[in-house]
Amino acid sequence: MSDGNSPMQRPPLLSLSGVHTHIGQYHILQGVDLDIPEGQLTMLLGRNGAGKTTTMRTIMGLWQASRGEIRFGGEPLNGVATPDIARRGISYVPENMGIFGALTVQENMHLAARSGPMDTARLDWLFEVFPALKKFWKSPAGSLSGGQKQMLAIARAVIEPSRLLLIDEPTKGLAPAIVSALTSAILQLKSFGATILMVEQNFAMARAVGDTVAVMDDGRIVHRGLMADLAADKALQERLLGLSMDMHQ
Repeated sequence: MSDGNSPMQRPPLLSLSGVHTHIGQYHILQGVDLDIPEGQLTMLLGRNGAGKTTTMRTIMGLWQASRGEIRFGGEPLNGVATPDIARRGISYVPENMGIFGALTVQENMHLAARSGPMDTARLDWLFEVFPALKKFWKSPAGSLSGGQKQMLAIARAVIEPSRLLLIDEPTKGLAPAIVSALTSAILQLKSFGATILMVEQNFAMARAVGDTVAVMDDGRIVHRGLMADLAADKALQERLLGLSMDMHQ
């Protein structure tokens, strides 16, 4: 039995109840039920095409739920415009990162600071978490490595305080050494109490950073639990994901 301090016992910051999303003629999300506990990192796993990115984009209002309810901090998000969702405190790092390659790192960060000049103390904190940002502050963002661009994308998302950070496949296409550096950065964000929902295909990273996990298949959540429990159960990994985490060290 879980104790009262288990992350699964904490009230959710974000909740999806029976959420359906149609994109044209395609019925992608088919009744998603998902709770994101505050102060935890929730991994959203599943095979390609399971609906993970659609879930992220539906939360952000980029695609509208056709049925069901999305609540953030107890307030409904259904029908709220994407800029207003961002203003309520949800930041999104899409798979394509969304940085401006022709602008410097500094200029990218200034653009992300919607409310005015960047807070110096917060910027110093981000330099601690992502040292490459300080090193390449005056360099064009397009000249950064893939891992550095991903770190810039995450830093842009949190330059202003946010209550929830959505990150879609941050390690896609990155070399193992860069994945290790990015994992360390995510762990630092966690240590400061960030609430994160992350889609990731690198199971070693998922095991390293995840507190809770939800697994999607065919537009539905088919498993919820602690990340550590899934990481310890090879048979469950193979049943839900088609392979073992041991293959992804």
